[in-house]
Amino acid sequence: MSSSTTFSGSREPNQHRRVQSKPGFLERLSETAGGAVMGIILCLVSCYLLFTNEGQSLKTATSLREGLAEVVSLDKPLSVDGVNNNRLVHLSAQLQTSQPLHDPNYNVVVHAVKLRRQVEMYQWVEQQQSNDVVENGETKTETTYSYNTEWKSELVNSRNFDKEIGHENPSAMAVESATVVAPEVKVGPFTLSKGLVEQIDDFHALSLKDLSALNLDSFLTIHDDYFYHTENPRRPEVGDVRVSFSFAGLSGDTSYLGPAQTVSVVAKQRGGQLIPYKTRSGDALEILYEEDLSAGEVFERELQYNSKKTWGLRLLGWFLMFLGIQLAMRIIYTLVDWIPLLRELVSVGLTIFSLCISSSLSFLIIGFGWLFYRPLVAVALGALAMVPVFLARCRLPAKKHQ
Repeated sequence: MSSSTTFSGSREPNQHRRVQSKPGFLERLSETAGGAVMGIILCLVSCYLLFTNEGQSLKTATSLREGLAEVVSLDKPLSVDGVNNNRLVHLSAQLQTSQPLHDPNYNVVVHAVKLRRQVEMYQWVEQQQSNDVVENGETKTETTYSYNTEWKSELVNSRNFDKEIGHENPSAMAVESATVVAPEVKVGPFTLSKGLVEQIDDFHALSLKDLSALNLDSFLTIHDDYFYHTENPRRPEVGDVRVSFSFAGLSGDTSYLGPAQTVSVVAKQRGGQLIPYKTRSGDALEILYEEDLSAGEVFERELQYNSKKTWGLRLLGWFLMFLGIQLAMRIIYTLVDWIPLLRELVSVGLTIFSLCISSSLSFLIIGFGWLFYRPLVAVALGALAMVPVFLARCRLPAKKHQ
């Protein structure tokens, strides 16, 4: 049975309200059943993530220690030395590209590794806020829809709006965002691999004031480092477009932007190229930092990043487990949500239950992940996972005595 909907206006011209009856018991039960299936899927994804994360973390740490023991530092090489061919090398030098990057549509020229064109369009954006209201003794959901105009880098489909009339957005942008990459990038005498070039991603906004006079088309206006496709940038209309530019990896003697970027690279030397280095542990070392670092500093940062990544994925895995159990148990809440007091008690109880079970299961799965590499740590994690169960059993006699 579908729920009824009523429409109400608003004093604001770009705002309206819609009141909708809450779905019936069978409809809510069907929704929670679908949520239970999704919860089980999330729990399985969490188990896979937690288990594989431990193995990958140990594998990466082992590869980094192996690389640190074998790396050879090159002191400002001017030419390729065949003695270090097929070895893991480290060097710090300035980026070099053969020619500047050019955007012909806006006459922007920058001597850098990457040039990014970011396009935004002035569009309608829908926002909604819901709350429960009581009408004639029946609890209903009141949703307030409001519409504002904003600069957005992605297309907003106005067909999905609750009220499209008067809030239509264009279906396409007049100009597309794009990133241009230099075809060949060098550090000293060596050419960087594609993977190393991809790591040059520290973009800086390009100030249009620093550029020389541009021959602009009549429909373009410059304001606050943006190219506006409108005559009046201060009063844009829906459909107007603005364009900004940013760059990464200065690679030439560009006086108004500064000197060429110095980078530190750790990779395998093969002739005049720097490519991934395969370690005995199975990982590939291909590292680039956009600053002047020694080999030891590069590996120290990589080990720190690996540790942070490991803990981040652990927390993500635990959260997915917690969310999955919450969804799977939601059906119990639906069965009693018509009793206000019992509904609140069950909600708190299910949250505590999900928290305890997700924590215990996460510790156990992490322990299994370490089992093949660190047996003693696995045993310690297994014992830690049993702490919530032990505390719960210790509380039982006290409750029975009361």
